[in-house]
Amino acid sequence: MQIHKENTNFKGGEESDTINIREELEKYLFHWKWFVLGAIIALFVAFMFLRYATPQYNAVTSIMIKDNQKSGISKELEAFKDMGIVGGGSSNNTDNEIEILKSRKIIGAVVDTLNLTTTYFTKGRIKRTEVYRNNPIQILFNKNNESLINQIKDTSFTVNVLSENKFELKDIEDNVISTHHFGEIIISDIGNFKVEKTKVFEFKEEEIYINILKRTEVIDAYKKGVSINSVNKNSSVLTLSFKHPIKEKAEDFLNELVTQYNLDAIKDKSEVSQKTKSFIDERLFAIGKDLNSIQDRVKKFKTDNNITGLSTEGELALNTASKNNQELIQIKTELTIAESVLDNINKQSNKDETLPQNLGFSEEAISQSIKNYNELVVFKNRLSVNAGSKNPQLIQYQKEINSLKFNLKNSISNLISSLKTQYEQIKNEANKINSKVSAIPSLERGYIDIEREQEIISGLYSYLLKKKEETAISLAVTVPNAKIIDVAYSDGIPVSPKRKIIFLAALLMGVLIPFIIIYVKNLLDTKIHTRKDIEELTTVPFLGDVPHSESNEKIVIGNDARTSTAEAFRLIRTNLDFMLSNNKDSDLGKTIFITSTTSGEGKSFISINLAAALSLSNKKVLLVGMDLRAPKVTEYLGIPERKGVTNFITNDSLSLDDVKFSIPEIKGLDIIASGVIPPNPAELLLTGKIKDLFDEVKKDYDYIIVDTAPVNLVTDTLLVSKYADMFLYVSRANYLDKRMLNIVQTLYNEKKLPNMAIVLNDTDMTRGYGYGYGYGYGYGNGYVEDVKKPWYKRILS
Repeated sequence: MQIHKENTNFKGGEESDTINIREELEKYLFHWKWFVLGAIIALFVAFMFLRYATPQYNAVTSIMIKDNQKSGISKELEAFKDMGIVGGGSSNNTDNEIEILKSRKIIGAVVDTLNLTTTYFTKGRIKRTEVYRNNPIQILFNKNNESLINQIKDTSFTVNVLSENKFELKDIEDNVISTHHFGEIIISDIGNFKVEKTKVFEFKEEEIYINILKRTEVIDAYKKGVSINSVNKNSSVLTLSFKHPIKEKAEDFLNELVTQYNLDAIKDKSEVSQKTKSFIDERLFAIGKDLNSIQDRVKKFKTDNNITGLSTEGELALNTASKNNQELIQIKTELTIAESVLDNINKQSNKDETLPQNLGFSEEAISQSIKNYNELVVFKNRLSVNAGSKNPQLIQYQKEINSLKFNLKNSISNLISSLKTQYEQIKNEANKINSKVSAIPSLERGYIDIEREQEIISGLYSYLLKKKEETAISLAVTVPNAKIIDVAYSDGIPVSPKRKIIFLAALLMGVLIPFIIIYVKNLLDTKIHTRKDIEELTTVPFLGDVPHSESNEKIVIGNDARTSTAEAFRLIRTNLDFMLSNNKDSDLGKTIFITSTTSGEGKSFISINLAAALSLSNKKVLLVGMDLRAPKVTEYLGIPERKGVTNFITNDSLSLDDVKFSIPEIKGLDIIASGVIPPNPAELLLTGKIKDLFDEVKKDYDYIIVDTAPVNLVTDTLLVSKYADMFLYVSRANYLDKRMLNIVQTLYNEKKLPNMAIVLNDTDMTRGYGYGYGYGYGYGNGYVEDVKKPWYKRILS
């Protein structure tokens, strides 16, 4: 294998501007099992969430606002159009009707009607489930306690059914409060109530959890939940929708909302007719008394004077007078009504109320003005339920009402003056007729006067009876404001949570979270991992890398070893020949010093196994432990400490043969340990005995492997570096900080360590980097690692 002695791409630690996409992908694809595991866990969590999440169902209904210019008048009411009690130019603003539908007043009526402040739950294996139509019991409060119920906070308790007729109440902490019979009045802080059985009640020992919610909060919740939209801005059709965990409850809420809206609209529409009816009833009562009185006078006059009828002349005079009387009746009736309406207007001070309508004024403009005035008052009162006093539309309505009221007063006042003038003119003509009547005998003349007065009052009474009947018809034919196009319906398919979106989001999260973790880990990672890291940051020749060994054996290389670690040492042994090929003293042994930046990078492991690899090639090899401060060779081999280099230097009576020893595991390898730890290792290494040691061993051995101290911690290695033919600089993958490679580069540039090369120890060959040792000779058990990985490491590695 070729050894690169210089890396021309070295940029002094600067990062390249280009990105290797495949390399970046491999950083994540290497951890593909984490992505699969993350996706599986996320999908499982999503499944459990969907399994126990409360689904939301959407109910929808559509209505048409009928009292609108776009919707016209229904065929059923065409028959009454000529009476002026239906139809006309009234119109509703769709936006206003939406606000009325969503008003607290309407929704509050729905909450009260459906008793939505009380909810019932049954206990399941994991969570409680609300029951609506099939609840076996119901709570009925005394109506006298409604004000108290509206003021209390949310209350929860449990009804534990004990028998067919008996139950007990428990608080939220499952403590028994009291025992009662169904239908019994229960006195409590939240008011008097009783628990009744419903039609679906079947005895079984179960607990029903009851929540009594504050009415205002329930109204707020339903007000926020309901959605009302117009089909388009030119249409009076509205679509109402509402979401709830119980689809039946959502449907009932929407249906009842439309019902309460129609009831409220009918009430507003009936207000004018009720006002007119009350006005007519008052007038009928007063005129009826006058009519009874005059009829009694006619009867008494005929009885007292024994008169059965009039003469021909008297009849003629009476007929002429009757025509005048008809006109007087009409004018008098209209005058009386006009004065009453004006009096009604004057009585309204700060409060705007509707006026009697369809009273038959001769001036159509006044009738229309009263109708417009009533519509404005109704619209304003409905809008004021939701709108504040400063609402622009409400202010505009008030301005129009005040303006119309002022014009009405002027118009009616002018009408009254005109009617009085007409009345006087006709009355003068009637006086002329009376002069002719005066020629009739006095007895007949008196009868004519009484008859004429009776006819006037009877005509007025008949007119009012007709108007009363018209008003009654108006009340009877008052129709709902909204026509239901489709009743509330839910298709039973949950609108939330959306299963597909939840699963898709879970899948993305399951992949994204491992990606983020790996990205952040790589971003914060400053350790060296591969040969590429070293080549990017240094120009030191790279000799080889040693994969992580799963074996518990200290010596991983032998004649029969076929592991990736053993193959790595064989390859390093081959590469050493290239590095030492320029050695001039070919007859002498080659000294290979092994050092590192810090302790714990595997110098002793590399030293022992490299010595073993060289000895397998039938070479005489000596392993010298020259890390005098922290001896590791004997400790690593698991043998007792013995005499070594320190003893040889300090004791002149000792020879090298006295400190040499061998081990049975490696044939052809001699070892000299470090010896005892001296107090002055640096000074010992400066003595001439070190030179004598290397001069002697070079003559006896082909290779001398020297395990030295880390160069970043002590100066010992630099003191003996002159005796080295080559330096193997050990860096441990996933251990050494990349910034520490600056020390390696400095030593190389300043040539403090001769013939220097780097060995990367403890690499992870599963990442696909490096040389790819263990390419599979197929030699059976000799190839595989000696210790099999646990199953969880095999999955997650």
